[in-house]
Amino acid sequence: MNRITLLLIAGVLTVHLYAQDSAKIGKTEYRKGNQQDFRSLVREGNRQYNAEKAADAEKSYRRALDVDEKSNMATFNLGDALYRQQKFEEAGKEFDKVASVTTDKTDKARAYHNLGNSYLQQQKLKESIEAYKQALRNNPNDADTKYNLSYALNLLKQQEQQQQDQNNQDNKDNQEQQDQDQQNQDNQDQQDQEQQQQDQQKDEMQQKQEQQQQQINREDAQRILDAIAQEEKELQEKLQKKERAGYRPKIEKNW
Repeated sequence: MNRITLLLIAGVLTVHLYAQDSAKIGKTEYRKGNQQDFRSLVREGNRQYNAEKAADAEKSYRRALDVDEKSNMATFNLGDALYRQQKFEEAGKEFDKVASVTTDKTDKARAYHNLGNSYLQQQKLKESIEAYKQALRNNPNDADTKYNLSYALNLLKQQEQQQQDQNNQDNKDNQEQQDQDQQNQDNQDQQDQEQQQQDQQKDEMQQKQEQQQQQINREDAQRILDAIAQEEKELQEKLQKKERAGYRPKIEKNW
């Protein structure tokens, strides 16, 4: 199958997928089914893949794997078909299978390249970087993998910088919030202190008024007592004057 080119993330990154035919991948593979049926299914899948019918191609490759479950070629092409349908996690699993078992360095490099693409599409940057590095270990001259590795490294750097900026902003926001909370607490403490002073002044004033009222009540009581005593004194003085004048009270006559 021919190499295809897709655009990733608004056309910034060129992603290359390699869908291989039976002549390039899996030359010495175990066959448990009919070889003719296997090749026919793979060719059908390749035609469907090139015709932009990725879902149909997926079915054909899966049928081919039913015939030869250990075929690296069919597994690799299945990964391509899944990738084109944006089933990136599933595609990555197929590429990882090929990368893990194939001994051919070219095949291993291509499998790791596509595995890196699958991780990148899932925003798993560290995993994609490691996959691209593995691809370059097996094919150091692959310009596409070098480009994708550079792109993933830049994305990771930006992500880490954004995370650092976010952490700094969070710390700044937390400090500002703490300062605001402290200011609010200080204001509340000041208000509480002023209220306490006002309450104390109010209590002192009320206590003073009560004392004044008590003083007035005692003075009024003393004046009343003094007036009664004065009246009693004046009455006694009148009686004494009458006694000195020979005054006798009148006695009423009986009928």
